[in-house]
Amino acid sequence: MQKKTKNKGLKKWIAKLHLWLGLGSGLIVFIVAVTGCIFVFHDEIKDITRDYRKVASQESTFVAPSKLQNKTKSLFPEAQPGMVVYQGRDRSAFVYSVIDEVPHHIYFNPYSAEFLQKENLEDDFFLIVEDLHMHLWLPEKIGKQVVGISTLIFVFMLISGIVLWWPKKRKNFKKRLQIRWDAKWRRVNYDWHSITGLYISLLALFIAIMGLSFSYEWMNHGLYDLANLWQEKPEDRLNIQIEDAEYSENALDIAIVETLKQRPEDEMFFVWEQGGSAPITTGSYPEALDYDHQSNFYFHPETGELLKNHEYSAKSTGMKLQEMTFGLHTGQYFDLPGKIIAFFLSLFVAALPVSGFMIWFGRRNKKSKPKA
Repeated sequence: MQKKTKNKGLKKWIAKLHLWLGLGSGLIVFIVAVTGCIFVFHDEIKDITRDYRKVASQESTFVAPSKLQNKTKSLFPEAQPGMVVYQGRDRSAFVYSVIDEVPHHIYFNPYSAEFLQKENLEDDFFLIVEDLHMHLWLPEKIGKQVVGISTLIFVFMLISGIVLWWPKKRKNFKKRLQIRWDAKWRRVNYDWHSITGLYISLLALFIAIMGLSFSYEWMNHGLYDLANLWQEKPEDRLNIQIEDAEYSENALDIAIVETLKQRPEDEMFFVWEQGGSAPITTGSYPEALDYDHQSNFYFHPETGELLKNHEYSAKSTGMKLQEMTFGLHTGQYFDLPGKIIAFFLSLFVAALPVSGFMIWFGRRNKKSKPKA
């Protein structure tokens, strides 16, 4: 009897926390879920609405990155060109540039260096949605924390929701898994909230944890350590310091040519001269616009000598997991079926705080029955 009373008291406190934490974080969870839902198919929508993203595939090799950077400077003298990205064999290339302190993508045909489009990243609809999703349009340091804390609360809400749903008797399990559509709307809403939350809890928990890695370094490092079973992986460390080297455009071009030789079957590539004592870094991906299975190569910024080869197959499980968190979080890792699941999952997550608020509001405004 005493054990039952303790369990009842614990469940009561969990219910209170579930209620008040849900009311406190519900609006943020709703915004994050809806913006995530919008962002899922951003590449597909951009391909339909922005024709400069696609070009005819050719047998010839890509134009040298230094040529694209120099053409960017000639077209926009105030530009500070940086990373060059070749998005695919049948896609345009772009130069990431800062123009009057505003980030831009300058698009070119990767085979002819023909200028295609100048894209202001501060005006891009999907990047605005992404910023709302990640930072709520607040300064990055503040927004990350607000979204991160709300996501942690959401994780607690999922777990506590399962505890509250769990029936006292085993024979009631089947009833708890069904929505009584013929009941009053308050009951239907309550059933929908608890049962939907139960059905999506594992997938929602997985996506939330992947999302936390973008807000918190400890989560990012935690996933790395967990996947590596807390073992040291020295092969993942860069440990390249270059002194007294002057950057050469020729080294940049050598770097991308060597990367193409190393990974001739891959689709997407980037080359990045970081400056300082850092090497020129290139990346290679098997599929266009998919940011997983990344291989990296590091070159001397003056001579173009290959200093380190870090193929995807040589990376630790932890580093592979870190690099695929974006794809896992957005469903992109599982191609179109994954994106469809992520889309509808985000919709259901967005509906949970709405239905939860309706439960609370309905109870507060419940009409009292007339006394006999």
